[in-house]
Amino acid sequence: MRSESLCLMDDMVFKAMLASDNEDSREALRCLLSACTRREVADVQVVKNEPVPAHLEAKAVRLDVNVTFNDGEAADLEMQIDKTGDDLKTRAAYYAAMLQANQSKKGKPYKEIKRVYQIFFLNCVLFHGSAKVPRRYSYREETEHDELTKAVEIIFYELPKLEQWVKNYLSGKPGVNPLTEDQRWCIYMKYHHEELAEPLIKELCSKEEGIMYAEKALTKVDRDYAKAIRNMNIIKNEYERGVRLEAARKEGLAEGHAEGHAEASYKIARKMKKAGRSFDEIAEFTDLPVETIENL
Repeated sequence: MRSESLCLMDDMVFKAMLASDNEDSREALRCLLSACTRREVADVQVVKNEPVPAHLEAKAVRLDVNVTFNDGEAADLEMQIDKTGDDLKTRAAYYAAMLQANQSKKGKPYKEIKRVYQIFFLNCVLFHGSAKVPRRYSYREETEHDELTKAVEIIFYELPKLEQWVKNYLSGKPGVNPLTEDQRWCIYMKYHHEELAEPLIKELCSKEEGIMYAEKALTKVDRDYAKAIRNMNIIKNEYERGVRLEAARKEGLAEGHAEGHAEASYKIARKMKKAGRSFDEIAEFTDLPVETIENL
């Protein structure tokens, strides 16, 4: 039975699908990266998703799915469920720069720095003047457009731009244009939880190898765990957006929120521990130290 209730645009579910420690997740991630980067990916490894800041006052960043390829190239995949007040274009450029900076070592020549891919899946539209999916950016000359370097590629997938294709398909409209492999992934991620699109999702699962692996990976995400990470994501989003941070005027209210956030983390950690998740995976999703998890 397909896990219809799981919304893959929830970044916690997105990470569980692609970054869990099982063969299905690894194969799904490898296939998705091959589709997005247009290169053959033989092997991929998920790495620490909190790059070390360049200096003490630097902005801390927590990546969704940070990976390295077998040839040393690197990528970060981000899921953005809605538009924020932040500048997502600049954010993508900053993340790409961090992926490059993480490769630098004293004495290492610049020619040895490997290519990086910054990939954003967006449930919003950033580029209103075009229906193109995806949009790919690199460093090019202003008017003659010659490429400066192949070291960076930034890729945006604006999921809403495929809505009309899905409507045409579901209504049986003839002559629907075929999709590229990465576009099929986009539709899978956007419509996985929607009942009306179930026939299309089943077709994608049966015909696309990578999506088949992703679906298998999702079956390993049990219902209690899925509910827990959704609740955790709600708490985190509210915290990050400042929904509950009227503590700027009431210190006591801020302390209450911090306690509630911590208690939610403990509750989720206990459920994940009971479900047999590894301590490292629990720490990844709850931000709790491994030592604390061991003692729960």
